[in-house]
Amino acid sequence: MSSVPEPATPGASVAEASSAAPAVLHAAAPVPAEGLPLAGYALGAAGAILFASKGIIIKLAYGEGIDAETLLALRMAFSLPFYLVIGAFALRGLRMRGEALPTTRVVLQSAGVGALGYWFSSYVDFLGLHYISASFERLILFTYPLYVVLFGALLFRQPVRLKVLWTFAVAYAGLALIFAEGLATIGADVARGASLVSVCAISFALYQLMARRLLNHIGSALFTCIAMISASVLAIGQFSLLRPLDSLLVSRHMLALGLMIAIGATVLPSFLMNAALKRISAQANSMISTVSPVATMMLAFLVLGEAASMVELAGAGLVLASIGWFTLSDSRRR
Repeated sequence: MSSVPEPATPGASVAEASSAAPAVLHAAAPVPAEGLPLAGYALGAAGAILFASKGIIIKLAYGEGIDAETLLALRMAFSLPFYLVIGAFALRGLRMRGEALPTTRVVLQSAGVGALGYWFSSYVDFLGLHYISASFERLILFTYPLYVVLFGALLFRQPVRLKVLWTFAVAYAGLALIFAEGLATIGADVARGASLVSVCAISFALYQLMARRLLNHIGSALFTCIAMISASVLAIGQFSLLRPLDSLLVSRHMLALGLMIAIGATVLPSFLMNAALKRISAQANSMISTVSPVATMMLAFLVLGEAASMVELAGAGLVLASIGWFTLSDSRRR
């Protein structure tokens, strides 16, 4: 479950994304803690909104009759060249600055964390979307900030401020309103889909917590490339074991959807999220990312024709209000 100052549309072209490599590498440079945190908030929000388009594109692709394994393989195959090129630029930058290359241990750790956050989390999320709507998926997925706080306290000894708990209370009150309103429209497979997406939320929370330490070691660009290359190898390997190779011979429309999910909903937001994690805490980043369910609702309405009731809009308002308050108060604290 997957987060870069690039074109902020799911349909960005290959040329546009490739031209952003220098900007991505620049984002990997260390940022002082006393620097403006608003840049981190902006990066996190942009990544969250782009990630919100993922479920919409997946639903469109499922309408073409594709399965989760093939779609995930297409997503990662189209994404892989970007990460290979940007990773090469990142390594070149390290050499030019005379900095040490990451150790084998750090590379393997980054690959393992990337496999958790961008292969396993993505796969169970793709499976869950077979059974539930894009809006409902995003609501369940973004329970992950709660897991970030809980696992951060239990496993990483991170403090939990009272402000965070109050923010969670307001945000999840809004999400609960949207959930309760949409529950009546969910079919008999809701339990299966909700369980799969909940596993995605838990694993992505662990990814965020483990990624931050590695980001500080090797920078956001190089870490993201290693993580995504690892996830790509696993996704393509999984496909080759489960499906015949000619399953990748899909229609032009399906190829276009594959490019959209690879670039606009994978490459760009993956760097945006990790760049945000360099500037703000995992808790702050996860709270700002709760804007994603609201963005998904809006996209689902515009693209898939899913309507939102007044209760759902009220819940969205609570989520946005809590995010705004948290961002403003955390910025003043710094």
